[in-house]
Amino acid sequence: MARSNFGSKIGIILATAGSAVGLGNIWRFPTMAGENGGAAFIMLYVIFVFMLGIPGMLAEFVIGRRAHTNAPRAYRKFGGKTPLAGVGYAGVLGGMIIFGFYSVVAGWCLHYFVTSITTGIQGSSEEIVNYFATFSSDSWQPLLWTAIFMLITHFVIWGGVNKGIERCAKILMPLLFIVLILIVVASLCVPNAEKGIEFLFMPDFSKIDGETCLAALGQAFFTLSLGVACLATYASYYDKSVNLTKSAVQIGLVDTMIAVLAGLMIFPAAFSVGVQPDAGPSLIFITLPNVFQSAFSFVPGASYVIPIMFYGLLVLAALTSTVSMHEIGTAFFVEEFKMSRGISATVVTTLCFVVAVLSSLSFGCLSEVTIFGMTFMDFFDYITGQLLMPIGAFMTCILVGWYMKKEDVFDELTNGGTVSNKVFAVVYFAIRFICPIGIGIVFLSLLADTFMKN
Repeated sequence: MARSNFGSKIGIILATAGSAVGLGNIWRFPTMAGENGGAAFIMLYVIFVFMLGIPGMLAEFVIGRRAHTNAPRAYRKFGGKTPLAGVGYAGVLGGMIIFGFYSVVAGWCLHYFVTSITTGIQGSSEEIVNYFATFSSDSWQPLLWTAIFMLITHFVIWGGVNKGIERCAKILMPLLFIVLILIVVASLCVPNAEKGIEFLFMPDFSKIDGETCLAALGQAFFTLSLGVACLATYASYYDKSVNLTKSAVQIGLVDTMIAVLAGLMIFPAAFSVGVQPDAGPSLIFITLPNVFQSAFSFVPGASYVIPIMFYGLLVLAALTSTVSMHEIGTAFFVEEFKMSRGISATVVTTLCFVVAVLSSLSFGCLSEVTIFGMTFMDFFDYITGQLLMPIGAFMTCILVGWYMKKEDVFDELTNGGTVSNKVFAVVYFAIRFICPIGIGIVFLSLLADTFMKN
């Protein structure tokens, strides 16, 4: 049976950009920017995306399209009997774990979206804090919303590459962008919005230090979904007419633009009510409901509409990412075990729901159960974000830069010589040397940070 490909170039860009655009852009990026000096962090982030992130992305693209198969088989094909051949299996494992625990947070967003429509999330600061604590620690409510979100992802994947993933991306990505722009416009209209704009776009170079550089470098790699074979899986659905370098640049631009817009959405409103830009992960579910009540109170109905749009935006962003994480495992089961897509998707969803259950209950009845001193949620986040992803990205660059034939890499990046690629030498050098060094620095710094904390 012929293997599916994406049906259009816009579908390729939107689907692959969707895999990168997620809660990391809407939530984690503003948080990281707030904790690391705003504009100075953003400047470093953009540099690292285009100097290191895009070459890393191209390395996965080369493997995926050259092999035109699922990630484990692709890495086996080029990695031979070396440990590099195992990166695809690690990618399947990592993608499924990420889909599991990521869906818990996405389920919270879905609950807040529906609640914003029905009753609204209102009250004093203490009431909002208690609301989130009570909800997240409950045994059943978060699991229900997680299950609903996972089923939505499941049915997108069931639809296949063209009718599921590509069609979903063509709807969700423009909708996400429209909603984001609307909230940005509203946020820029609040009193004292200029303080938030200044924070994002007027760099204070005194804020740049080693920690800021590492934070920006880590965010650049992780926001592009590098290291879990997600991009290799999507690239396996590219046909030979796709210009990989041009596509990677376009995806990097879309990802960066949405991240910066997320900052414009959050910080002008936050500054207008005196919320510090380094409020951290509590920003979404605790801080922002208060911000929405206060910052937009001068416009009738805005304090009701804006939260609906915001949490809807988070659900859209989460879905574009979870679809890509799910597809890594689904493609593996379809091609390696000769299962139908429906059965493969069901196997993946079921296994990932086990991860989701453990992650969700780690905020409640399993909060005292730890692995190496970490709750289930923290443990899953650690082994994917600080182990599997950086190691996978590092080994992918080594595989493409040092093990694959240079002429094969050149053939993929120039579409068999039909596409002019004057920057091939620069990209190839970055894949061989700059990316592995950059990823190695991030990985070692993360390990050192974990060691110091323990």
